Amino acid sequence: MSPAERPRNDVTDDTAPAPHPAPPPTADTAPAERPGASDGAEGPIRPDWRFLAQHPAHWIALGFGSGLAPRAPGTAGTLWAWMAWSLLGLGLTATQLGVLLALSLPVAWWACTVTAAHMRTADPGAIVADEIVAFWIILWLVLPAGFWGQLIAFALFRFFDAVKPGPVGWADRLFHSAHGWRGGFGIMLDDLVAAGCALLVIALWRVWW
Repeated sequence: MSPAERPRNDVTDDTAPAPHPAPPPTADTAPAERPGASDGAEGPIRPDWRFLAQHPAHWIALGFGSGLAPRAPGTAGTLWAWMAWSLLGLGLTATQLGVLLALSLPVAWWACTVTAAHMRTADPGAIVADEIVAFWIILWLVLPAGFWGQLIAFALFRFFDAVKPGPVGWADRLFHSAHGWRGGFGIMLDDLVAAGCALLVIALWRVWW
C-alpha cells in the first residue's frame, strides 16, 4: 500500500458538528446560596448588619440590631425590649399589650428557628428575641409598675437568665442535650423559665412586704 493510500487517523472530519457550549445557569438551575454564606464556608456565621438585612426573621431574632452588641447582647436585647415596651405603652392599653405579647411568642419562635439555621449555630448569643419576649411577659404581668419596679424586674430577669440557677439551668441543659427541644422553642425555653423565676420572686416580695 502506497503512503497516499494509507488511512490517516489524525485527520479530523470537518463535517462533524461542533459541540454546543453549556448554557449559563439560570435562577432556576443555579444552586441556592444560604444567607451569609457567600464565601462558601460551612462553619458558624458571625452576624453583622449585612446579615441582619438579609431576611425579616433576622431583624426580629437579633432584636432589630441590639443582638449585634459586641458585649452582653442579652442585656442589650433586654434593654431594647424595655425601651420598646415603654414606647408601646404610651399608645396601647394593657389588653392590647397582652394581645401583642401573645402574637409575639410564635413570631419569635419562628424568627429564632430561621435565624439559628442561617447562622448554623444551635443557640447563637446574638439571638435576643427570646430575652425580648420573656421580659415583655414580666413587664405585662407587673403592670402598672413604675420605673423602679421595672428596674427591679430587669435586674431579676438578667440575674436568672445569666446565672441560670436551678430550673433555668435545667432548661438550658435540656436544650443542649441530645434529647432537648430543637429550634426556636429550645432557644426560648430557658428565658421563659428565667422570666417565671423572676415573677415568682416579685410575687413573694409583694406578699411578704
